[in-house]
This record gives sequence, structure tokens and C-alpha cells, in this order.
Amino acid sequence: MSVATRKLSFAEYLKYEDGTDTRYELVEGELIPMSLGTGRHGAIAEFLNDEFKAEARNRSLPWTSKDMRIGVRSPRGGRWDTSRIPDVTVLAIEQWENLAAREAVIELDEPAPILVVEVVSESTRTADYRGKRSEYAVRDIEEYWIVDPLQELVTICTLVEGFYDAVSFRGEEMMVSRLFPKLELRADQILAARR
Repeated sequence: MSVATRKLSFAEYLKYEDGTDTRYELVEGELIPMSLGTGRHGAIAEFLNDEFKAEARNRSLPWTSKDMRIGVRSPRGGRWDTSRIPDVTVLAIEQWENLAAREAVIELDEPAPILVVEVVSESTRTADYRGKRSEYAVRDIEEYWIVDPLQELVTICTLVEGFYDAVSFRGEEMMVSRLFPKLELRADQILAARR
């Protein structure tokens, strides 16, 4: 559901304030309100955020993970007036530190995040599986995880020659991540948001 009656530029989006706590994604110049999601949605995002941070620390990787705090500017239909806010974003610590004094949006001329996660809800199903998948591939994000509690399914999309190869996991199947090969998680653990 779009909010503004006219399309906004990216600069207008960054300055937009409506006096509420509502967060918005910008999609083809239109403000799309982000719902809070269910408690399960938030628990899954928080769980994966914590797991990615811990694994990066354990492997001494110069990466960090942030849940629902970073925008990723992305292309859509040949235009550059779209900015997504993934449920979880893994990026270089240096890149996160560079966002400290400005809007936390990764611009088109900056390195892409390393990994993003979207947790599917009824209202985001089509965007998560279709629109965001193609947008994140164009941005060269190495892995895109689609966690779908509606279908009890976790899909890891791995970038190969500009397109995502997708592998889906259910139940007790162990996740296989190229970026986090030692992360030992089953699909059901992620969907339950607990070890």
C-alpha cells in the first residue's frame, strides 16, 4: 500500500517525516509502509542477526550484522528510486562505521552488503520472492536468504554469474551457506528462532 500521492525522489525519501514511527521502503518512488510483522517475524530476524554476528566473530571476519537498520538502494525497472530495508543485513564493519554520520543507506556506488535476509509475511510474499530477489542480484549481493514461516521453508540464494541459484531447506535439513560454511543451523531452528 502506497502512502504519498506523488512519487518521491530518493533525496525527498531521505527527508520524509510524517510524525509517526512508521518506517518506509521506497519502491519506484512510492512510500511503502513496513509493518511491524509478527513476533515470530522479529524473533527470526533477531536470531539470525545474533548467529551471523557470532559466526563472524568466531571466524575473525571483519563483518557485522544489523537487523532492520540499514537501507539498500536498489534498481527497479531501470530506475534508481528504490530503497529496501532488509530484515537482516551483513556488511563489512568498516562500511557500517562509515554510515555513522549519515543516513544508514548503502548507496549504489558503494560496495553491496555481503548477505541480506528477508522474512516473508503475507504482505511481502511477492516482493520477497520476486522483486527483491532480482534487485539484490543486480546489486551483486552474494547471498540472499528468504525465510518463509508461512511455508516452513528457508531458501538460500547464492549469486552465480549475476543470477541467484536457490536451494530450499525444510525441517531438520542443515543449511548450506557459501559465506558461513561452518554455521550449523537447521531450517527448523531458524523458523523456531532458537538453538
